[in-house]
Parts: sequence; C-alpha cells; structure tokens
Amino acid sequence: MYGIGAVKYKGEKVGYIAKNTFDLGGVKPEAADIEAEQVPGAPVLTIPQSNGKIAPKFDMIQLNFESLKQLLGGRLHKTGESITGWTAPRAAMVLDGPWELELVSGQSVFIPSATLLSDLAGKLTLTETAKIEVELKVTAPTKDKVPPYGVFDSKNLPETWNEAAGWLLPEETEEAA
Repeated sequence: MYGIGAVKYKGEKVGYIAKNTFDLGGVKPEAADIEAEQVPGAPVLTIPQSNGKIAPKFDMIQLNFESLKQLLGGRLHKTGESITGWTAPRAAMVLDGPWELELVSGQSVFIPSATLLSDLAGKLTLTETAKIEVELKVTAPTKDKVPPYGVFDSKNLPETWNEAAGWLLPEETEEAA
C-alpha cells in the first residue's frame, strides 16, 4: 500500500494534500502483562487491552471557501450565486463522518466513523501556503458488528460503502470473529 490518490470526506474529495504530510498515525495494540513471583523473567499471562489503531494526520493545502467549510465548519457567504467568503464557527464544532483514503497502489482505506480535528495553519509567505492541519480520531461506528476501518480493492468497494447504506463496512460474522 502506498501513495495518496484521493482523500474523501462524506464521499466528497478533499483538496491537495501537502507532500510528505500524510501519516496513518498507527498506534500499537496494548496489553497488560501479569507476572508471578514464582516465574521470574516472563509474564504468566498477557491480557489484551485494545487492538492497534489508526489516527490519520495530514495537511490540506488546496484552500478555497468550500474546503474551509468542509474541513472547519462555519458558514459560506454568497453575493448572488457566487460564493464570496467564509466565516469560522463561533462555538466548538464536532464534524463526524466517513472517510475514504484512495491509494495509488489500488487499495482504499475505509473509515466509517471518525471525528475531524482541524485548524487553519501555515505561513503566509511567497514560499509557503496556508493549510488546514487535519487529524482524524477513528471512532466506533454506531451500528453493532461494524469494524472501525478496513482496506479493500479500490475497484471492488463494499456494497455498504455509500450514502444510502450509511457508509458502513461489512458486518463481522461469527466465523470472522
């Protein structure tokens, strides 16, 4: 798996991702080792606490009014039919939703539910651009038995990965567990 082809939030493409900023943010699984006095040097039991996780982070650099609203919330302003501005939200915003990371190598990473944490950042110089720093906190889908993320062939998307079906991955079955 390699190369970001497209990043989609709620089915809509997010703008350009700055070179060398995309990080899956993997977190190793956690476990508690139980040790006994009678058995020095090795645990007698390891109790799993959590599976490994991902927490993607990237900088989006293709800023326009629509992308500011898409990733930061807030409000668009129009003059006639033309969008002429954007204002930030006054209250704390929680943007949740499905994400798709379409890879150049032919796979897609699907995240049914993630909380978007983002901020407007960067430098306003003639050699750098403003950017939206994005971090995704993967959360458990609201439907039981749906995994938190998955990887599929980009040409064979799960039947449940669409707006009408709720942007879900196939449910776990008894045999898969």
